[in-house]
Formats: sequence, C-alpha cells, structure tokens
Amino acid sequence: MTKRRKAFALLAAFGAGNLLAYTPVQSNTGLLVYASNCASCHLGDLTGRNEAPPLAGSNFMHAWGDRSTSELLNYIQSSMPPGAAGSLPADVCTSLVAFILEANGAPADRQELSPGAKIRIGSVASGKMPIELRESLDKASSDQSGLSQSFAHAKGLTVKGQVHGYVPVTDEMLLHPDPGDWLMIRRNYEAWSYSPLDSITAANVRKLRLEWVWAMNDGGASEPTPIVHDGIIYLSNTSNTVQALDGRTGDLIWENRIGPDSTRGYGATRSLALYQDKVFVPTTDARLYALNARTGEIVWQVELAGGKSGYSATAGPMVIHGKVLSGLTGCGQYREEPGCHISAWDTGSGKPAWKFQTIARSGHPGGDTWGDLPDLLRAGGDTWITGSYDPELNQTYWGVAQAKPWLRVSRGAKPGDKGLFTSSTLALNPDTGKLDWYFQHVPGESLDMDEVFERVLVNRGDQKLLFTIGKAGILWKLDRLNGRFLAFKETVFQNLFTQIDARTGEPTYRSDILEQRIGQKLYACPSTEGGHNWQPMSYHPGTGQLIIPLSQSCMNMSGRTVEFKAGSGGGAGERQFMEMPGTDGHIGKLAAYDISTMEQNWSIEQRAPFLTGVLSTAGGVAFVGDLDRYFKAVDVKTGKLLWQTRLGTSVQGHPISFAINGKQYIAVTTGLGGGSPRDVPHVIAPDIHHPLNGNALYVFALDEESAK
Repeated sequence: MTKRRKAFALLAAFGAGNLLAYTPVQSNTGLLVYASNCASCHLGDLTGRNEAPPLAGSNFMHAWGDRSTSELLNYIQSSMPPGAAGSLPADVCTSLVAFILEANGAPADRQELSPGAKIRIGSVASGKMPIELRESLDKASSDQSGLSQSFAHAKGLTVKGQVHGYVPVTDEMLLHPDPGDWLMIRRNYEAWSYSPLDSITAANVRKLRLEWVWAMNDGGASEPTPIVHDGIIYLSNTSNTVQALDGRTGDLIWENRIGPDSTRGYGATRSLALYQDKVFVPTTDARLYALNARTGEIVWQVELAGGKSGYSATAGPMVIHGKVLSGLTGCGQYREEPGCHISAWDTGSGKPAWKFQTIARSGHPGGDTWGDLPDLLRAGGDTWITGSYDPELNQTYWGVAQAKPWLRVSRGAKPGDKGLFTSSTLALNPDTGKLDWYFQHVPGESLDMDEVFERVLVNRGDQKLLFTIGKAGILWKLDRLNGRFLAFKETVFQNLFTQIDARTGEPTYRSDILEQRIGQKLYACPSTEGGHNWQPMSYHPGTGQLIIPLSQSCMNMSGRTVEFKAGSGGGAGERQFMEMPGTDGHIGKLAAYDISTMEQNWSIEQRAPFLTGVLSTAGGVAFVGDLDRYFKAVDVKTGKLLWQTRLGTSVQGHPISFAINGKQYIAVTTGLGGGSPRDVPHVIAPDIHHPLNGNALYVFALDEESAK
C-alpha cells in the first residue's frame, strides 16, 4: 500500500471512530492505577461523589466530550491525586486516560496512546461503558468491600493492651466535664473549643516545649480531634484506626485497625465519642462502631446507610442521654431511596432510635419547597460536621449542607425553589429526632457554599444565642429558642448576595446567579475553599468573642449538564480558583468578633491558610495552625503573636488542651488531605511547600521551671 493510500485509510478509520491509540495493556494498567489512586473518591464504578466528578457516562461526556485526550492527561497530571498533585508519572497518567476511555466505550487498538495525542474524546467515546467492564467493576467493587471488611477484622487489635483504672464516662461528666478532660469534639456540648485551664498564659506561653510526638498513619485525609479522659488520649487515624495513648509519655496502650483503608484525599474522621465504657467510631464506609474503651475490642457495629455504596461518616459522633448521634455524607447521587440523614443509636446495644431525613420528600413537611423536582432528583443535604446541644432546652443543633448538583441550573431547580432542609440550621429533640425549628440560611443555595459547620451556643443575659458561619463567610446570630434571625456579619469579601434582609436574614443573589445558564462562568467570592470551612471557631467567654479561622479566595464556577437518572447527580461544577481582590495574596485570616455587637475586634492576615480549628484558653491564649507548618499562639485580646513553632508538615486538625496531675498540655496534629481548603491553596499559592507525609500528634507543655 502506498503512503498516500495508508494515509487515506487512517483518516477513514479515524472518521469511523476506529483509530484509537490505546492498548488493552495500557487500559489494564490504568485500572490498577485507578483502583489505588482514584476509586476511593470517584468510586469503583467511576460515578464520582462530593468534589470528585464522574469519570464515565453522559455527565463525563458533557464535560469532556469536546476536549482532547492530551487535555485530560494534563489535567490529571497537574491536579491529581488530591494532596499529591504531580506525583504520578506521565506514563502512569496516560494509562489512566486509556482506562477512562475504555470505561466510556472507546475501543482499544494495537497502537499505544502517547502523552501528546490530541484525540477528541467525543470522537471515539460514547459514554456507554462496555457491559463486560461494568460487570467486572461491579464485582471488583463488591469484592473490595468484602475484602476491606474481612481484612479489617482480620487485622483487628494490632496492639493489645488495657487502660487500667478506667472510670466510665457519665452523663454528668459530659454536661460538666473535668477541666483536665476533653471528652468530645470542641470539648463541650456548646461547641466552644475552649479550655478552662489557665496554667499556660499570655505571659509564659513563649516557654512551651515539645513533650513528645506520635507518628500517625499516612494516606488519606487527617483532621482528627484527640479525645482525652483521665490522661488517656483516644486518637482516630486515617484508615479508620483507633489508638489509646498515655498522655504523659505518648506510649501506645492499644490499637484497633478497623478499616477499610483510607481514601486518597477525602474522608477524614474528625472525632470519636466516649460514653460509659465505650469509644464510638464512625467510619469512612458509613458504619458506626462501639469499642471497649479499656481494650479497644469491638462491642457492636451498625450500618448508618444500609450498606449503600458512596456514603461516609466523617463528622464525629456525639452522645446525648444514652444515644449516640451521627451525621452522614456522600449524598450527592440520585437515589430512589431517601438519602442523607441524622441518626441516633442506643449506646448499649447499637439498636436504632430515630432518623431525621435532611432532604424533604414529596408529601412530607417541606416537600413542596423542591418545586416539581421528583424525589429521585433531590440530592445533597449532607451532615458532615458534628452538632451541638443545649441540655436546658433539650435541643441538638445541626447544620445541613447544600443541595446537589451545586448549581440550580444543573439540578433543574427554579429560582423560587428553596430545597429544604439544605443550607439550614436544624433544632432537633435528641430523644425523638423531632424537628423543633429550622432556619434556612441560603434558600436554593447555588454555588457550593455550605452552611453545614459548627453551631456555637452562648448565653448572654436572658438571650440564648446560636452562632454559625458558612462558606460565604457570613457570621449568623440566631435565637436558639425559636430560630429567629437576630444579626449577621460579613467576615470576608463576598459578591454573591446584593443584600441580606435586616429583618429576616434572607439573602438575595446577584441577578446573573439567579439567571444562570449551563456553561456560564460565574465570578464568585469566596470560592469553595470557603470564607469558613470545617476548621471550627472558638468562643472565649472571658472576652465575649468568637475567634474564627477564615480563608480568602475567589473562583469562576460554571454548571454542567446532568443526566436526570438514578446514579447520576454529583457536584457537576467546573471551577477556576484565584486570589481574592484586596487581600495582597493573603489567603489566611484569623479574626475575633464581639458576640454582642458582631464587630471585628482584631484580625491577622497571612499568605498561608489556617488549617486547624481555634483553641482558646482561660490563660488568655488562642492556638491555631497553618498550611506552612506553623503552630501559633496569639493573645485573645489583641491577636498579637506570642509564640510559634514549625512542625513536620501542614498543621491540620483540632487542637486541644488537657491536664494530668495539674500539668497543662497543648496537643495538635499535623495532617494532609481534604477538599477545597487543600486544593485551592495548591492552585493559588504554589509557593507554599510541605512534605507529602507526616501525619502526627504533637504534645507541648511548659518547662518545669516555667510551670511553677
């Protein structure tokens, strides 16, 4: 055959969709790469969840059909996997592209796919996964789930030991915790993230010294809260591993590797709960375990979501009146059955007590707020941050995340559709799960601006107040007797809302956000990094102020077309991140706000975002950590820097304080992984470097002379 005839034959084959330069070997290699690096976020069937978009099917083709294989390769190389972007070699990423092509119906060929190939994906792929591949993935997913569980149970107690002299945790202890203990996430039911210990002060904090450090599991997302009772630290690691440590020395007492293995960049387990003689552990595969607090042995376990794939439990549980309450996440897919909920379980037996669905279904209260969307297309409403509790009112308060897909144009919603109970504060009876009241912060939320975060409870005179802040960076003040709106404060620059009603608190979106179209870029500040995210604020009662970790970045966001069928859904948004105007590149902000006036008392701005919650103490010190490895202490009255030290990698998690035999300690974790709070700085602040390993627990105390 002449060269010209060969060229015409190749062109004809390309036009017929047969010239696809990837081999079965490349695709098989890509499958292995996908399983180890991608499946934990994008799921085994490539349907995606949360911020991880689908990689197969019509939704993938809507996003990538008109783009080339080289664009997909460059995107994967530059941004994946989360927390370790650029770590996969070009040939490995090319094999991954080959697998994605096969998963979308593109046939294999004898010619290898090269990194420089610019094949339009829509010319060779249909979005229809071959039946044989789907069956193989379904079987692998099922086997993997079973293998993960059996392997986890086979590992079980990898270190056996016993906590001697353990004193069961009572309801009274949870209501009025010992000053030296840290029994729950954010320490008390009111979610203050405040320690009454005062040995470490603004005058002597500069003399803090490292007592000991404990290396934790690497891999996955690490954002834990150490839980402390009688000097014993209970610590959640990635891969659903729980450890008991001696708080004085860091010696390991027992360890239970429950499993399954950690996800690559998401799925942090943020806390544990203690009650009576049990430690309660939510896991990344949406199970709830009760462990023996003395030995770490499993007492009981339950499925929070009926074994359905894609769900996870990351909030951390809380115990009220002998019931352990848990949230749920991974609720972005369209499902026939009800999705996200808050649930309660008997602490002794694990028997279900109640369940509150956060997505209002047709024929139920709030169901008409979804307009004419059928129940199948009502998704979102994740509860991925632990609630708080008022024992006097007997109400527990939880935040609910946004509706999904993120943009209303993608989910087929109309401007007037509020979509209860998304983007809301819920007040529930902890004994029955009955809804006492709700306040929807952003009706019909449309840009992935969660309002799911901590609810801080403060009494001011006769007023019983609730404070919360979401990704839009708006600090909300509510009357927790009835959910009545009282006041708001914009803590960072926002251009989402043209006004917020001074009487009702209801915000009004810009007109272009209300009239959004598929593919239209919407400039939005803050970005999905959030003006505020999962890192909790602290209430300092001595100064009457909230000390809040904030972030400053913006984005362009556009919505994709979503197929309205079971298994579809997800975020369905394209994002481009950039610096926030007027910040001089300072992403991180730490600021204090007076709870009476809502005015800002002081602020600190810096290049690196703050990646821990804030811990404030009776000694007049607030502690916080950042992406650039600094752990800092500032004066609660002025924000003045009092002390700082640099740790092994990015400082991330929930710092705490505890005491043993009258000696005060400060503990904080370094951690990796997570969603937008990690991904956005990677894009707009590539100058900040840190090791890609190093999850650890650091414990500090004053030197002996200073402690006297």
